[in-house]
Amino acid sequence: MTRTTARRRGATAIVLAAALLVAGCSDGTEPTPTTSSGSDSSMFTNPVVKTDAPDPQAIQVGDTWYLFHTNSGGRNVPVLTSTDLVDWTEAGDALPALPDWADAGKTWAPEAIQLAPDRFLLYYTVAGRESGRQCVGRAVASAPQGPYSDDAAGPLICQADLGGAIDASPYRDTDGSRWLLWKNDGNAIGVDTWLWSQRLADDGLTLVGEPTKLLKQTEPWEGTLIEGPFFHHQDGRLLLFFAANAYDRAEYAEGYAVCEGPAGPCVKAGENPILKSNEVASGPGHASMVVKDGRTWLLYHAWPPGQEGTTDPGRQVWLDEVTWVDGKPVVKGPTATPQPRP
Repeated sequence: MTRTTARRRGATAIVLAAALLVAGCSDGTEPTPTTSSGSDSSMFTNPVVKTDAPDPQAIQVGDTWYLFHTNSGGRNVPVLTSTDLVDWTEAGDALPALPDWADAGKTWAPEAIQLAPDRFLLYYTVAGRESGRQCVGRAVASAPQGPYSDDAAGPLICQADLGGAIDASPYRDTDGSRWLLWKNDGNAIGVDTWLWSQRLADDGLTLVGEPTKLLKQTEPWEGTLIEGPFFHHQDGRLLLFFAANAYDRAEYAEGYAVCEGPAGPCVKAGENPILKSNEVASGPGHASMVVKDGRTWLLYHAWPPGQEGTTDPGRQVWLDEVTWVDGKPVVKGPTATPQPRP
């Protein structure tokens, strides 16, 4: 064997060994999965929004998801966009101007719904100047990210004698009817906190008929309040999800009830709460639910443990899968280990 041949064979061996090492195959094992920020793009790790983004809700329009959350960073209704529910980009203020009857600084828990290709409604909580309480308003836009505009002369719901109205959530029932859920802010004045529902007009701008009380705080884990309601229809049943207890405590958690219809009656699940604090996340709750490619996911906020009530980083957005066992939701979270992307 000539020196040239030997050098060629030696070089080939070195290249082959390097290739095997890079591929992670030198010991016969598979490479370890990484987070979404690593080399394995099929995985992600919570939280998916690491800044203060309380009360998240997202809708899908085309291939893009639009996430809205409580005011922060000088924006009334921050909106973020994503194509995969994991990597989010700030997209400005969905509600840059408040109506004349509202004061800035406490614009909470916005939720959007699409009524037509170029018609979107945003329901939001805001400080009502005349009542001195939190009230619910509605705003309209021609694009999902806004800008939304509220041209009403006053709030849609206020219930000042019950502490105010907050946490509005729109719902389209299986028969096409539109409904609105909300909470009277009773804990602000030391009275019961009820979750209410009422039918919306087809244009989504006004309420029809009379409101119905669905649920109030009754269980030890709920403390003095329930809030953050939303409906989800699954396997022929209508489920009402809600958060409970003080938002700035580790006891804050998420539960659900089963309802006969949007106007009730509703019965709370015996296995509540279905999402609660653990060693990686504190006070998880005020959630919304999305479905992507047949899989169900819960978007919710949570504090870093030991930092409840702070604003840096504040309530971050978490994403965990929901599976359905005998028709009951089982939340796989809070989860801070790498998991497959939606």
